[in-house]
Amino acid sequence: MIEISVDDRELQAALRNLQQVTGNLRPALQKIGDKLKDSTQQRFGSQTAPDGSAWLGNAESTIARKGRSQPLTEHGTLGDTIDSQLLGNDGVQIGSPMKYAAMMQFGGTKAEFPALWGDIPARPFLGISADDRNAVIEIITRHLEQAV
Repeated sequence: MIEISVDDRELQAALRNLQQVTGNLRPALQKIGDKLKDSTQQRFGSQTAPDGSAWLGNAESTIARKGRSQPLTEHGTLGDTIDSQLLGNDGVQIGSPMKYAAMMQFGGTKAEFPALWGDIPARPFLGISADDRNAVIEIITRHLEQAV
């Protein structure tokens, strides 16, 4: 399994504060997971990475083979399988069970993976954007306000 961890001290501090006040992060984590799942799925429509950069288009060889110039949207399978899952009482993960998800996130070359018909550029879809970060802080803040 490929894991992407976000080390964001501001979010970590807010979650620790929430845990101290409420003793239970699960309701907030569920909302955070739902928000990040939606945000990740929206990236397939906008074809952008969490940092806002545009995904590279398909190579001519891929367009010739598949007849489409837009990456990762032909069948919608990868985007449709994005889900969130609570990790116990203090974590949430966002991802896809599709075997090729890591290749799409990180990219790969034909030299590394001879079964590919060509090089595949990274098209990051997992991660936390600036808007996501603000939304997570807002979710935590709402839960803190409800707790006091």
